Amino acid sequence: MSNLNKVMLIGRTGRDAEMRYLSTGTAKTDFTLAVNQRRRNQAGEWEEQPDWFNIVIFGDRAERISQYITKGKLLYVEGRLSIRKWEDDDGNRRERTEVIVNDIQFLGGRSSDGGGAGDPWGDTAPARSGGYGARGGPGESDIDDLPFE
Repeated sequence: MSNLNKVMLIGRTGRDAEMRYLSTGTAKTDFTLAVNQRRRNQAGEWEEQPDWFNIVIFGDRAERISQYITKGKLLYVEGRLSIRKWEDDDGNRRERTEVIVNDIQFLGGRSSDGGGAGDPWGDTAPARSGGYGARGGPGESDIDDLPFE
């Protein structure tokens, strides 16, 4: 089997997207995404603990979507992991893990507390099958709908 580097996340944005242009003229938009996990604390009570991810979008999509990504939006993000390494001005080695976006979808409708803009392109295509697709939550999809065949 060949190599695979794929990440699929559903979470809420931690801040408004920031767009800038690279020296090559390519647009780059980045923001953070919080994915909550329910865990029991030492007292045995359930609590939500977020895992934070750095999300990066390049190119035309970065320009089109940056204005719609605001703090608290519920998003589905699909992409690949990338680890950037550099040396800062003080000579310290730095490292940052990012998810480079291949696909992004706004979840929650216009009236939900995090959906806001809904689908900014007005695309009314049905959701993908499997996972959190058209049939509902996890466990409600058929085995034939698995996205990784």
